[in-house]
Amino acid sequence: MSAELPPPDRDRPVVVLGAGYAGLAFAQRVARRARGRWPVVLVDRHPVHVLRTELYEIGRLARARGDPGPWTIPLAPVLDHRAVTVRPGEVKAIDPAARAVELDSGRVDYGALAIGLGNVAAYYGVPGAPEHTFSVYRLREAQRLAEAIRALELRSAALPPGRRPRILVVGGGSTGTEVAAEIAAEDWARITGADARAPQVLLLTGTLPFLAGFPTSLADRARALLRRRGVTMIEGLNVTKVEPNRLSLEDGSVLAFDLAVWCAGLEAPAPVRALPVPHGRGGRIKVEPTLELPGFPGAFAMGDVIDLTDPATGAPVPLTAAAALAEGTAAAENLVARVEGRPLAPFRFRERGVVVALGPGSGAGSVRHVTIWGSPAALLKRLVERDYAASVERGSAPHLA
Repeated sequence: MSAELPPPDRDRPVVVLGAGYAGLAFAQRVARRARGRWPVVLVDRHPVHVLRTELYEIGRLARARGDPGPWTIPLAPVLDHRAVTVRPGEVKAIDPAARAVELDSGRVDYGALAIGLGNVAAYYGVPGAPEHTFSVYRLREAQRLAEAIRALELRSAALPPGRRPRILVVGGGSTGTEVAAEIAAEDWARITGADARAPQVLLLTGTLPFLAGFPTSLADRARALLRRRGVTMIEGLNVTKVEPNRLSLEDGSVLAFDLAVWCAGLEAPAPVRALPVPHGRGGRIKVEPTLELPGFPGAFAMGDVIDLTDPATGAPVPLTAAAALAEGTAAAENLVARVEGRPLAPFRFRERGVVVALGPGSGAGSVRHVTIWGSPAALLKRLVERDYAASVERGSAPHLA
């Protein structure tokens, strides 16, 4: 039997930090399981859930001209307002010993906690990288990138003959791969309505293997499809410095650019890195197998803020929407077990497959150890994304993940 946790109440509710895939799944499951007995407070900077798995769609973002609708789901319609209260705010600090969270709008005491704050871009101390590159890890950041490329393309007709806008994408993981392919494959002349020139796209993968952690067959297909899209790959060299319109590599070479996108990695946000618990890669929390914070019963973490190894496979649990949704649901069930004094269950995750988008109508994936590519992979990617969105709206696990 696990030690019981005092039931959350109005003075110390269940507090959920972050309305991403994990946080929203946790809030919805607790609200259903507690049947209104425990108040739930969901804290997020925005009153919407952002479909972060779709923010690589730079062309669609450019056509949307600032309309966030296709990438967001309003929180109000998908939550039971009798049980869940949405509180706008930005998390400044978390004190698990005092069972309190500091927001920019004040302090919130909690009876139970779920941390699902997601990740932020990791720049690894590279000078100039935060100031002179764009990213796609947040909706507003992705919108800024789309606006900047659109403006660059509008100006491209004035470039010298034969000169194309050069866009560098730093990072050879799934995000960098999808962004590079999307930019290279888009019809920017149609988007801008001007005599735009197709950009020259360079993907800098760094010293890690291209699409590290993905099946080799998938990475090989993705590399071939990127080359078909006209993307030039530079592998095996890390970035050492970024200046306005120029980027230095560790071999001393310098690449000029018109625009650079940083997709080289992620780390936990500052309030998570400051927690007095063990940390792993990128400052992520090394949670217990039950997803609780070590030493703090009733405080859970899930999604992109955790560093968890699957004991069955010995492999890290991936930082994917599918894993986050499963973790949010599992952490909610363990909270209920903790309050009721029942044993908590270790989290288990079964990855059915992965798909990487490689521009409109194309992709590469591995499903049950079978590699798919081209339009079938693109169709599967779109179906999975739609399934994720539907799972958020209905408050249940996705069917395809």
